[in-house]
Amino acid sequence: MSRSRQPPLVTGISPNEGIPWTKVTIRGENLGTGPTDLIGLTICGHNCLLTAEWMSASKIVCRVGQAKNDKGDIIVTTKSGGRGTSTVSFKLLKPEKIGILDQSAVWVDEMNYYDMRTDRNKGIPPLSLRPANPLGIEIEKSKFSQKDLEMLFHGMSADFTSENFSAAWYLIENHSNTSFEQLKMAVANLKRQANKKSEGSLAYVKGGLSTFFEAQDALSAIHQKLEADGTEKVEGSMTQKLENVLNRASNTADTLFQEVLGRKDKADSTRNALNVLQRFKFLFNLPLNIERNIQKGDYDVVINDYEKAKSLFGKTEVQVFKKYYAEVETRIEALRELLLDKLLETPSTLHDQKRYIRYLSDLHTPGDPAWQCIGAQHKWILQLMHSCKEGYVKDLKGLHSPMLDLDNDTRPSVLGHLSQTASLKRGSSFQSGRDDAWRYKTPHRVAFVEKLTKLVLSQLPNFWKLWISYVNGSLFSETAEKSGQIERSKNVRQRQNDFKTSVIAQEEVMHSLVKLARGALLPLSIRDGEAKQYGGWEVKCELSGQWLAHAIQTVRLTHESLTALEIPNDLLQTIQDLILDLRVRCVMVTLQHTVEEIKRLAEKEDWIVDNEGLTSLPCQFEQCIVCSLQSLKGVLECKPGEASVFQQPKTQEEVCQLSINIMQVFIYCLEQLSTKPDADIDTTHLSVDVSSPDLFGSVHEDFSLTSEQRLLIVLSNCCFLERHTFLNIAEHFEKHNFQGIEKITQVSMASLKELDQRLFENYIELKADPIVGSLEPGIYAGYFDWKDCLPPTGVRNYLKEALVNIIAVHAEVFTVSKELVPRVLSKVVEAVSEELSRLMQCVSSFSRNGALQARLEICALRDTVAVYLTPESKSSFKQALEALPQLSSGADKKLLEELLNKFKSSMHLQLTCFQAASSTMMKT
Repeated sequence: MSRSRQPPLVTGISPNEGIPWTKVTIRGENLGTGPTDLIGLTICGHNCLLTAEWMSASKIVCRVGQAKNDKGDIIVTTKSGGRGTSTVSFKLLKPEKIGILDQSAVWVDEMNYYDMRTDRNKGIPPLSLRPANPLGIEIEKSKFSQKDLEMLFHGMSADFTSENFSAAWYLIENHSNTSFEQLKMAVANLKRQANKKSEGSLAYVKGGLSTFFEAQDALSAIHQKLEADGTEKVEGSMTQKLENVLNRASNTADTLFQEVLGRKDKADSTRNALNVLQRFKFLFNLPLNIERNIQKGDYDVVINDYEKAKSLFGKTEVQVFKKYYAEVETRIEALRELLLDKLLETPSTLHDQKRYIRYLSDLHTPGDPAWQCIGAQHKWILQLMHSCKEGYVKDLKGLHSPMLDLDNDTRPSVLGHLSQTASLKRGSSFQSGRDDAWRYKTPHRVAFVEKLTKLVLSQLPNFWKLWISYVNGSLFSETAEKSGQIERSKNVRQRQNDFKTSVIAQEEVMHSLVKLARGALLPLSIRDGEAKQYGGWEVKCELSGQWLAHAIQTVRLTHESLTALEIPNDLLQTIQDLILDLRVRCVMVTLQHTVEEIKRLAEKEDWIVDNEGLTSLPCQFEQCIVCSLQSLKGVLECKPGEASVFQQPKTQEEVCQLSINIMQVFIYCLEQLSTKPDADIDTTHLSVDVSSPDLFGSVHEDFSLTSEQRLLIVLSNCCFLERHTFLNIAEHFEKHNFQGIEKITQVSMASLKELDQRLFENYIELKADPIVGSLEPGIYAGYFDWKDCLPPTGVRNYLKEALVNIIAVHAEVFTVSKELVPRVLSKVVEAVSEELSRLMQCVSSFSRNGALQARLEICALRDTVAVYLTPESKSSFKQALEALPQLSSGADKKLLEELLNKFKSSMHLQLTCFQAASSTMMKT
């Protein structure tokens, strides 16, 4: 088919680029002869004929549609000229996505937006429909993992709509390889967008000015059309007619579809209600879920749900939501009260207390639950301590025995010393005299102190740890990420008044512990005003040293346990003072008890003498003191941080005086034993059995001792005490760090020597006086006269009788103690020699035979007792011989010597005890 015109030629387009639906003006040649001649128009391959408006053969106006190609030719096709060509091209830009809330001067195609009812991302709010590329440049995803970026930017987000948006994270994630020039372009785009927003509505009006003009033209054309058709008919104007038609159509439609539309509206309402219930079922089910979780004890779940509901509906204005949220708050308030009651409930573990405190903190409970818990624990501990005391006091005053059995009670070693006394070397009959049942029973006061310390050690550690956690803020460590908890933990550290109050509370617990222990163990150490509160035991007898030592061990263990909790030493000083006072009192009571034990030793004297002339009494005395000191070993030992028992001069003086009393009491017992009257002593057979071998080493049980024999035994014991026992005891005192040992030894030795001397003089008086008194009558028996006497034929009987009496004394002393023989016989010889010297000096004159007789008897006595002569007795014999006339002839001397030999020979058996071998036992 031949064409009469040239093909269309497009030579220009304005604008030459734009987004879809941009209005363009096409200019060229042979663009058609009229609107009907134009049969085709494509821009970038998209058919734009529907919007084309033919203006002239050189001008066409149309809108650019959606196209697959970004850039392409403008092709015009006409009936007269056929398919044309183009010398220019049009660049199609990607349209900027306009949000549903953004202003736009043109109609926005809604085909590209998601249907919120069918989209999978139902949870995304409409505001999330935002541009994916705010910088306006090409996005290049980085190779960094999401986990690494989250660790690098902790708590931040790459979402530019988030409050925690991190620009660095966004650039690393989307533009890690973008050049600097492109980033500068992005900055320009951002500035342009900011300026565009700042211009407001006016900018949108300017951008769509042509659209406004078109709308104005359309409205003007409609108005002119209506004006041209202004002839009114019966039914009125065209607009009136149109309005009536539309109203009738509306009424008819309403009549036809009223029921259907009603059901539809009801279904929509039901559907909307179900959608609301489904969407907000968390809130609607929350009250019931809270009750169920509380019953199960899942408080963490309740707190998490409450926090979520509070963040979503805490400030809601919807009445339904407000109503249900109020129900949630009501149940949360009940939970707060429940947790607070559980927190203040006693007893409870530290773990539970911390857990409840954290729950209450997460629930934003008003006040300070942790401080309330500390106060409740403080009152609870004090109440337990006083209730414990009241229970034991009532039990003591009741019908129960004053001794209380304790299950699984193990006595410390110091309590078993006296019951485990080893067999004595001499006289194993010594026993403590105390019933063994004391090892299995505990006095009420000691049992109370044990119970009190156990109670404190079971409650105070948790109380102290709770306080430490409260001070350093660790109670809120698990929830400190919440600003409210962080602020609260900061406030805790700044609460100086609360800190001082809690320190006072800790001191009150310690003081109550110490005062209650003092009221039970040291009632005299508490003031009268506090006696009713901390005392009230009304016990007359004082605790023994063994039980005080056990109480000291209990208090020491308590102090060690409290020290391990790192409690300041200032708070524990009162316990140290209590331990020191208990140690001092234990020492005093033990020494006083030892005095009483020593007093009873006299009753246990069995008078059985060993080969050394000793009874078991000195050993019993030493063993009693050793056992007492051994029971004080743990008490006197200073534990870390403890002071010495003897640090106070007053204590040193009292202990020294008690130690002296112990020694003097025993010395008094010896004196009482030596002078003890005994009506059953059989003195008739003593002279018969005095030389019996059975008396050597021991005395028969049916043999009654004379007063002289008891004196000798006590003298023998005194000698042993002076040489051994007292010195050993001084060493034991020194070993246990006693003070004033020199004074103790000095005073004790002086008292012992005084007793020894007094007893010795009494014995010498008993033995020497009869012998001395028999000399003068014996000398002058038968009217003997020194001036007129026969020649001597031997020693007279009075001297032999005196020697026999001296031998009897020797035998009696030797039977008890060999070591006493020289001391006793020396004094007896002194008395006899002194009396003999006096008698010789009283003679006015001697005949030759009288002088020879006197010299014979004096020499016989002197030679016989030569080994027991002392300077005093030698002087007496010398004076006696000087009172005699000197021998003038050799015959007299020879006779004297013969008579002396005859005397020694005839009494050889009796004089054997005076042999020189005995001189080794003499005192120097």
